[in-house]
Amino acid sequence: MHYDALKTFVTLAEVKNFTKTAELLLMSQPSVSMHIKNLEKEFQTKLLERSPKYLKITPTGEILYDRAKQMITICEQTRQDILDHHNSIKGELKIGASFTIGEYILPSLLFDLQKEYPELELKAVIGNTEEIVQSVRLYKVDIGLIEGQTNEKELSVHAFMQDELFIAASSDHPLAAKQDVTISDLQNQTWVTREVGSGTREYLNHVIRSNGLKVKSFLTISSNQGIKETLMTGIGLSLLSGSVIERDVQHGNLSVIRLKNQTFNRTLSYIYSPVMQDKKNVKTFINALNKRTSSK
Repeated sequence: MHYDALKTFVTLAEVKNFTKTAELLLMSQPSVSMHIKNLEKEFQTKLLERSPKYLKITPTGEILYDRAKQMITICEQTRQDILDHHNSIKGELKIGASFTIGEYILPSLLFDLQKEYPELELKAVIGNTEEIVQSVRLYKVDIGLIEGQTNEKELSVHAFMQDELFIAASSDHPLAAKQDVTISDLQNQTWVTREVGSGTREYLNHVIRSNGLKVKSFLTISSNQGIKETLMTGIGLSLLSGSVIERDVQHGNLSVIRLKNQTFNRTLSYIYSPVMQDKKNVKTFINALNKRTSSK
C-alpha cells in the first residue's frame, strides 16, 4: 500500500470527480483509476459506486477514508519533523474554533502567537461545535476549540477555561428595567438563538429544560452578530457568552437581564486526535492557550 494511492483515494472521496482529482494531484486520469483499482485489489473490496451521474463512497470505502486520512497525517507530520532540523516553531497550524471562541477569544491569542513565532503559518476555521468536532476527527484541522460537548471517544478533550453566559436583550425590552428578575419572568418569551449543532444552542436548551420554561417561539440565526443585531431591534431574548456581548453592553446597545440567585456557566475545551499530541506546533498552541487562560 503506497502513500500516493491513499492520497489519491482521499482526494477522490472528497471531490467525487476523477478529472478534478487528476488536476489537483497533477497526474493523468488513468493514473487515478489505477490507484483506485490497486487499493480495491489489495483490500479485496469495492471502494466506489460509479455511474455517469454520480460517484459514491461505499461503506468499506468510508472505513478506508478515515484510516487513510490518519495515515497521511502521520506521514506528513513525520516529514515535517524530519525537515524541521533547526527545532524552530514553523510550518502550518490549522485551528478549528466554534463561533463564540473563534470570533471573540481566539483572535488575540493568534496575534500573540504570530508575534512570538513569525515563521508559524496560522490558519483558523470557524464553525459550530458539531462541525469543529468533525473537522478534528477527519484531520481537516490539527486542533479544535469548542464550547459544547462531544461524545467522540477517538478524541482527547481538555478544558481550558470557564465561560459565563448572560441573558441579553434590547435596552427597551420590558425585562431590562425590571428588578429581581426570576425564572418565572422568562416564561413564554421569544428566544433568538444559534442553530442546532451550536454549543450555545445546546446550553440554552439545557437551561430551558432544567427550568421547565415554556417558549413562545424560537428565532434561529447562525451568527452571534446576527443575533445581537436582531436583539437590538427589540425582538426577544438570547443567552450569549459574556465575551460576545461585552462591548455592546458597554456602549448601551444591549442590556443584561440578571436573574436573582442564578448564573450560567459552561466549560470551554480544546480537542485533538491522539496522533496530534506530539506535533510540535500543536504543543506550542496548547501551551500558549493554557498560559493565556491561567493568567486571567
